Amino acid sequence: MPSPRYTREIPQRYRLEAAKCRQCGEISFPPRLICAGCGAREFEKTRLSDYGKIITYTTIRVAPVQFATQSPYNVAVVESDNGVRITTQVVDCKPEDLKIGKKVKFVFRKLYEEGHTGIICYGYKAILV
Repeated sequence: MPSPRYTREIPQRYRLEAAKCRQCGEISFPPRLICAGCGAREFEKTRLSDYGKIITYTTIRVAPVQFATQSPYNVAVVESDNGVRITTQVVDCKPEDLKIGKKVKFVFRKLYEEGHTGIICYGYKAILV
């Protein structure tokens, strides 16, 4: 497990911060050092859209230890309005409410508590709009 300080210092975890290639315009999330599209090494920071659509989804019924209290829960691949695909949990809905193509909004939420210390890890999830 990464230390809490380390994970809290990663901008993309809390601000959906991505990298946009200065040469070809491809957006990478999480940010990369080398553009997958053209091989360039110069990027500018950009923020992903708060909205997107569901590309595919599943319901997790047997969860790993950190998420055992949340099962069953929904996970989806969401394409943001910027065109970047992100795997995220979809919350505040029933599995039967999910449909491919449905609009979602990214929200900042608690992900899980880490270890015996109870340190809370936060990140982004999605809700239906």
